[in-house]
Amino acid sequence: MSGLIGKKIGMTSIFDENGKNIPCTVIEAGPCVITQVRTKEVDGYEALQLGFDDKKTANKAATGHAKKAGAAAMRKVVEFKGFEGEHKLGDTITVEHFTEGEFIDVSGISKGKGFQG
Repeated sequence: MSGLIGKKIGMTSIFDENGKNIPCTVIEAGPCVITQVRTKEVDGYEALQLGFDDKKTANKAATGHAKKAGAAAMRKVVEFKGFEGEHKLGDTITVEHFTEGEFIDVSGISKGKGFQG
């Protein structure tokens, strides 16, 4: 289950070959920097920690963690299991990681507006 982090940019619509209007969500997916490599010997499992979207201001802990990968502090850091191949600290993963026609699962976080009626 490899993955990629992104954020919603907005909404648009496209037309298919029959002229039907299809609403689409525009997502900026990646590029994500590998901020940590989890190994079976050290951590007990294998995974990659990916960071996305540079922070403008960060504390020393976040800055030091990202500095090991040679990157700036990241706004969002998520860990994914199941990446194939050899990946090193500081590598960049983009949407080219996926193949055309491959199904993907997307999950999001709501803003949470409370009781709106």
